[in-house]
Amino acid sequence: MTIKKYDGSAGGWGALLSTTKHLIKSENVTTNIKTLLKTNQDHGFDCPGCAWGESEERSRFRFCENGAKAVNWEATSRRVTPAFFQQHPVSWLKEQSDYYLEYQGRLNHPVQYNPATDCYQAVSWQDAFALIAKHLNALESPNQAEFYTSGRASNEAAFLYQLFVRKFGSNNFPDCSNMCHEASGIGMKQAIGVGKGTVKMSDFEHADAIFVFGQNPGTNHPRMLDTLREASRRGAAIVSFNTLKERGLERFTNPQSPKEMLTDGSTQISQCYFMPKLGGDMAVVRGMVKALSVINEAQLAAGEESIFDLAFIAEHTQGLAQYLDAVQATPWHEITEQAGLSQSEIEQAATIYYQSKRVIITWAMGITQHKHSVNTIQEITNLQLLFGQIGKQGAGLCPVRGHSNVQGDRTMGIDEKPPASFIDNISQAFDFKAPSEPGHNTVEAIKAMLAGQSKVFIGLGGNFAAAAPETALTEQALASCHLTVNIATKLNRTHLIHGKDALILPCLGRTDVDLQAGKPQSVTVEDSFSMVHASAGVIESDIGEMRSEPAIIAGIAEATLSKQPIDWSWVIEDYDRIRTLIAKAIPGFNDMNNKIKQPGGFYLGNSAADKQWQTASKKAQFMTHDLPTHLLPANLRALSKDPVFVLQTMRSHDQYNTTIYGFDDRYRGVYGERKVIFVNHNDISALGFENGQLVDVEALWGDGVERKVYGFKLVEYEIPEGNIAAYFPETNPLVSIDGKGDLSDTPISKAIPVILSTAVLNSNRVDITLN
Repeated sequence: MTIKKYDGSAGGWGALLSTTKHLIKSENVTTNIKTLLKTNQDHGFDCPGCAWGESEERSRFRFCENGAKAVNWEATSRRVTPAFFQQHPVSWLKEQSDYYLEYQGRLNHPVQYNPATDCYQAVSWQDAFALIAKHLNALESPNQAEFYTSGRASNEAAFLYQLFVRKFGSNNFPDCSNMCHEASGIGMKQAIGVGKGTVKMSDFEHADAIFVFGQNPGTNHPRMLDTLREASRRGAAIVSFNTLKERGLERFTNPQSPKEMLTDGSTQISQCYFMPKLGGDMAVVRGMVKALSVINEAQLAAGEESIFDLAFIAEHTQGLAQYLDAVQATPWHEITEQAGLSQSEIEQAATIYYQSKRVIITWAMGITQHKHSVNTIQEITNLQLLFGQIGKQGAGLCPVRGHSNVQGDRTMGIDEKPPASFIDNISQAFDFKAPSEPGHNTVEAIKAMLAGQSKVFIGLGGNFAAAAPETALTEQALASCHLTVNIATKLNRTHLIHGKDALILPCLGRTDVDLQAGKPQSVTVEDSFSMVHASAGVIESDIGEMRSEPAIIAGIAEATLSKQPIDWSWVIEDYDRIRTLIAKAIPGFNDMNNKIKQPGGFYLGNSAADKQWQTASKKAQFMTHDLPTHLLPANLRALSKDPVFVLQTMRSHDQYNTTIYGFDDRYRGVYGERKVIFVNHNDISALGFENGQLVDVEALWGDGVERKVYGFKLVEYEIPEGNIAAYFPETNPLVSIDGKGDLSDTPISKAIPVILSTAVLNSNRVDITLN
């Protein structure tokens, strides 16, 4: 392992060199260069990475470093065949790193677990579908099955999946959204009537200020940096709030700018960069509103107009007086203690906001994975409502989603708590009564499997065992199932934590040409800006027995339900037929097959952006909440005499969600290692430790359960005292299944109470997600 301070900007030559390295590792260089040129292009395929949208400006290069990694990772020429599984027992594969598992290449044949040999072995598609149908139809209740979904599934796959499951009789849709942006959807829906962001890509071209909360675009969605770069260069103020100092929010060199590349130049991204405590963002926004209220009172006292948009407030909102009373009652000492920022720093941010006519506020999982995340998002929404910053050009709310179609999945009905209107539409369109009772989210699904209440797990993509909280319990839950089924492009950790019966079903990826009835097909995705566009694979390669996700879902459905409520085999022959069904059942998708032919696709619309508030009162709601009593509850801090830290889990730069592309984290200066803990220099000294020392990490949840990981290396980093950070999934064993966000049930992965101790070397106890 090497620790080497990174002094460069984000992007630049480092991004080009990294992209080149991953091209070579794919063992398919020439083809993949051509493939990258089709990424995010009209008549090309949607990047399998993040959900950031596309500007209307045409460009030959519309991919970033992480997008290139995702494409090369998927478009490899390496194959995992039945022969590979015969040579490698599951018990042996479990001991390998997550990187090793996925680096073996694309799964190319359906396989079934054989307990006698401890190996997966080849199975026909027909027999695989029959086994699934046998298990599903033997259940006492449809709700004894869990139907997980990853956000990379297309709209067509997600729609067929939810239609099949609802006809089967369940709303059990644990989903990757439950673990990341659930708080965004809940918080905004309560406040403004819609759970999606209210901005378009073009709004960033008109914003006077962009406030960025709890996100690291340089690693997680690098194409956003180009958008921020353009905004910064034209004079927009960018104000960032992030617990760690991240290079991508400081400065960026656009690899597509010859001038910046040749002169080693860069663009400053953030005008101001603030580092609040983990969980302190709600207090930051409360403080901004408090400071703005003082400015407003001074204006009124001087006989001038209010700085608040009173006309907007009167026409479109309710609940302002109660909210401002709560702001007035919140003392500055409480705000600054929780925020970890001084009053003057918060007032500085408030002044920039006040001086900007058009403001976008954007956030990611640094906001959504706390106990009080819903309240924080509603505090952000309150600020925007005060100034009428919703429903006008260059302004609005912008949660930045992760997977490239995680928002589309929810639109298509992957929702364990579907709206009554959606259930009514499905029931009417397909002539059956769809279930209306709430199903299981991710945490509830794990608990149901642990209790033996759910006996079948089907995963449409993703890596459930690695992504979910409390790794040991999640693995125990999966292993207790009668049947586990994973639809996937590559081998991952979840496939090795199998039920009594288990199947791995290989599917096509975004880059692959999808032929049905001899004709190439396209699918669609929805980005973070409610744009729906077509995606068609471009690689004609050795796909073996791979099938498309829609075809696999149709095969399972037909084996289980016969031709009810649709002729599954017939609709798969031409995906236009699936889109016709979507248009029949889901508002906004009328004439879908024609709309996706236009460059850039089509905009679904957003009711809040149109100032149509789909709340009970038909008004946008100021939501009033007290600040949390403690960011780290006193009862948890009292569990140890040692200093208690707050840990956040996060990605490295060579990672996308649970996919590990390599062992380097370039921007944070870590090379060749993932078991590291980022800690403030003063905290290391106060503990009597040294930079680079190995430590064990124990979580404190107060429930008597020991949750501990071993042998992590301390790395000095610019982070507030008392806060530390580490990569997931290595630290997922520390996340309690009962440590959930209020209202959202999202695991609290950004606020884990932990203590550090000198590593016990040569211990027989090992971390089960060891890389």
